[in-house]
Amino acid sequence: MAKDYYAVLGVQKTAPADEIKKAYRKLALKFHPDKNPGDKKAEEKFKEITEAYAVLSDAEKRRQYDQFGESGFHQRYSQEDIYRNFDVGDIFREFGFGTDDIFGHLFGGGRGRPQGGGSRQVIKGQDYSMQIAIPLRQALLGGERRVDFRAQGQAEHLQVRIPPGIESGQKLRVAGKGGPSPMGGPPGDLFLEIRIEPDPLFTREGEDLFVKVQIPFSGACLGTTVDVPTLGEGKRVKVPAGMSSGGRIRLKGFGAPVRGGKSHGDLYAVIEVTVPQQLSDEQRKLLEKLRDSGL
Repeated sequence: MAKDYYAVLGVQKTAPADEIKKAYRKLALKFHPDKNPGDKKAEEKFKEITEAYAVLSDAEKRRQYDQFGESGFHQRYSQEDIYRNFDVGDIFREFGFGTDDIFGHLFGGGRGRPQGGGSRQVIKGQDYSMQIAIPLRQALLGGERRVDFRAQGQAEHLQVRIPPGIESGQKLRVAGKGGPSPMGGPPGDLFLEIRIEPDPLFTREGEDLFVKVQIPFSGACLGTTVDVPTLGEGKRVKVPAGMSSGGRIRLKGFGAPVRGGKSHGDLYAVIEVTVPQQLSDEQRKLLEKLRDSGL
C-alpha cells in the first residue's frame, strides 16, 4: 500500500525541516506505545509516523523520495536502509523515552528495551560511496592506491589494493569504513567506484588494448618493421607490404589482464601511414616518376 509520508505527518511537500520535526514530535508523543499500552492501532501509527520521519528528516532520502515517488523510493531503499543513521534520541529523551524503546517496536523487539537475551535486530551502519580516478596502467597492472576521505568529520587515509584488470564503473569494497550503526551494530562499508583516466598511448576495449604506430609511405608499400609499445618491454613486429592506414597487427596475449590475472587480452598495433610535410628535390622527382608509372 502506497504511503504518502508528507500526509502521514500532516505537512505539505514544501515543509521545511523544522516544521517536519515539530509535526513528528507532536504525533510521536501522542502515539508512543508507552503512552498507549496495549493499543495496537496506536503502535502501528507510531511505526508509520516514525518511518515517515526517518525518510523526510534525511536530506538525501527526502530528495530520492521526492524524485522517484513512493514506489521508486522503496525499490532503492529497504526497511533497513531507511533507518540507517536515524537517531531520535534527542526528541524522546525529553519525554523520558529511550531510543531502544523506539527501535524495539519498529523491529519487533517488544515493548520497551530488550531484557537480557531479548533480541533486537542489529542494524548495520550506512554504506558510503565515493569515486576515485586511477591511471589506465594501474587499472591494468594493479597496485596500491592511497585514498583520502572524510568520515564523521575526521580525515582518513587508506591504502587500497587495486586488482589487475579492473574496469571503469566497478567498485571496490573497504569493509567497516562506512557510517556507524545507530543501534550499536557493525559499521557500514566504503565503496570506491573506479574511474579510469585516459592514457597517452593505450586505449582499452574490454580486455584488448590498442596503440597507434606510424610507418612511412614507403613502408606501407614495401613492408617494414616497427617498434610497438606494450605494458612491458616494446616489441618489434613486421608490417606486411600493402598495409594501409587503420590496419591492425595483433599481438596475442599482450593486452589487458583478465580480472583474476589468469589470462590476458590482445594488443592491436593500429597503423598510421605518415605523409611528409616537405620533400627534398630528389624525393619529389622519385615520387613524380612513381606517379607517372601509375603508382
